[in-house]
Parts: sequence; C-alpha cells; structure tokens
Amino acid sequence: MAATIKDIAKLAGVSPGTVSRVLAHKTAFFSEETGAKVRAAAAQLGYRKNTAAAELVTRQSKVIAAIVNSTKTNFASPIIEGIQAEAHRRDLNVIILYAGDGDPEQQRRALTTVIERPVRAILLLSVDLAPENLPLLQAAKIPFCFLSISFDDVRVPYVTSDDWQVGYQATRTLLKCGHRRIGLAGVDRDFHTGRQRVAGYRQALQEAGMTPHADWIQLGDYSYAAGQAAMRSYGAQTDLTAIIGASDMAAVGVLNQARSLGRRVPDDLSILAIDGTAICELVQPALSSVSQNFYEMGVAGVQQLVNEGSTTQKITPIKVVERSSIRRLNHSEK
Repeated sequence: MAATIKDIAKLAGVSPGTVSRVLAHKTAFFSEETGAKVRAAAAQLGYRKNTAAAELVTRQSKVIAAIVNSTKTNFASPIIEGIQAEAHRRDLNVIILYAGDGDPEQQRRALTTVIERPVRAILLLSVDLAPENLPLLQAAKIPFCFLSISFDDVRVPYVTSDDWQVGYQATRTLLKCGHRRIGLAGVDRDFHTGRQRVAGYRQALQEAGMTPHADWIQLGDYSYAAGQAAMRSYGAQTDLTAIIGASDMAAVGVLNQARSLGRRVPDDLSILAIDGTAICELVQPALSSVSQNFYEMGVAGVQQLVNEGSTTQKITPIKVVERSSIRRLNHSEK
C-alpha cells in the first residue's frame, strides 16, 4: 500500500498538518530541522503525492491540456515552451496530445481523451477544428483557447498573429528591396491562415501595381517538402527574383531546392521566411523572416485560461528580421 501523510507524520514524529505544509513548501510554518526530518521520512517511505486525490478535495484540476496540430513545421516548439514556463510559474502541469493534420477523426479522439479527464483548461495549437468537432469542445464546459490561428465566422477565444499582416508585411519587405516578381510558396488556401496570408500578399502587390501570375502562388502544407515542390514548379529558369516561404520549413525547402537547380541565394534569388523560429539562423545564408512571437502566444494562452470564461481574442505583434537571404536590386534589375 502506498505511503500516506499520516505514515510520514508517525515516522517523523510530527503532526499530519506539519507534513502537509512541508510537502507543499510552505516554509514559514516549521523549522529547517523539522522540514529535513519530514522530507527524509517521505523519501524513506517512497511517498508520492496523489495529485488526483488532491484535486478531488480542492475541486480544481492543476492540469492544462495542449492539443497540437501535427503539421510538419516547427512553430509549435516555442509555443509549448511559453505554455510550460507560464504553467510552471502558476504551479500547473501540462499534457500534450496530437490532433493530426486537418483530420476530423483524430481531432475528435484527441478532444474526447482530454474531455474525459479532469483538466482545468484546453489550449489548441493551430488546430482548425472540423465543424462537427467545435460543438464537442464547447459542450464540455472546459475553458479553452486557440493559439496561432484565428477564424472568420466563429466567436471563440484565440491568441495569434494577424495573418493578413504577415502576408502583407512579407511582400512589402521584398517590394522595398526592389523586387516585383515575388512568389509565395507552400501556403494553403483551404483554411483561414492561408487565405489571409494570400490576401495580404495580393494586396501588397496590387498597391505596387503588380498582379501575380497564377503560378506565382504554389500551394502546400507549410512543410519542407512543400517548399521543395514549389521551387521545382518554379523551375531553374523562373523569372521570379524573390520567394516568400509560407513557413520557415517551406523556406528552407525552397532554399535547398534552389541550390539543386543551380540558383544562388541571394545573388540569383532572394528568400524570405514566415515564422522566424531558430531554424532561420541554422541555415546558410541565414533566412530573413517575418517573425511571430510564438513564445508569447503560449504565455498569453495560459494567462487567458486562468481567467476562466474569458472570450478574449488577442493579436500578438510581428516584426521583420532581415538576415542574409535578401538582396536589394539595383534599378536595372527590377
């Protein structure tokens, strides 16, 4: 049978209340000698805190569930770091589940797994829920918040970047460097994020008096392979002078495939990534980026969920970081 607080109290020669305070790290209520005695007794008995039992008593779960889209990009890592840091600061625990990549059945299974357990709140990382799964989430009456995604027609809490601005600012950055023939590689148009980025891209080109050719926008799933496929479609003889990767991974795919086609970056082709994660500085040349603050999204998501019932929709800032992958064109090259 597992050791209890009463067992520790008996072995240490103190009251159960003192044991509870020591194990809860309430240092103002006992001497260091007493604390050491209780911790030694707990170790000797192999005591493990029964979190589930404690939550039944307090009627307050200390677990946050993070449901993650399984898209083959690396955006989720800094969001999870932010979630973990803020949860730890608030003495909360985090469990992580994967919901596939746009798969309604995997989404349903992940939601059901979470809802059937005592969790305090749910964070959904770039999960574009199928219409039939949103009612399941809402009916659970568990506070939730979407991260790194927003919606046109559904009033739900989220923390994300402005994806229209992401596409617009990426394109404007290249336009300011003299580029006019600009591709957008690896972006989807089935979901809100991709539609907004394409709309921002088109608006920036329109303001510059440009209309993108049909093959300038290469669709994909934001992955490395999508970036490679896009660059193969553009081809070695493309007249594009710059390409926006719809994610960092897609941009690296464009970069490596361009080299295979004999195109030098940035001499022959400039590349700008969307996301701005650490991978941008791990490749050569380092990728310029429209950088999102994913870590802050994770922190803000936990903060919002602690305020149960909040329906706040928050936009986190973006910034352009210029590195080595963009060349400014002279007048004769435009």
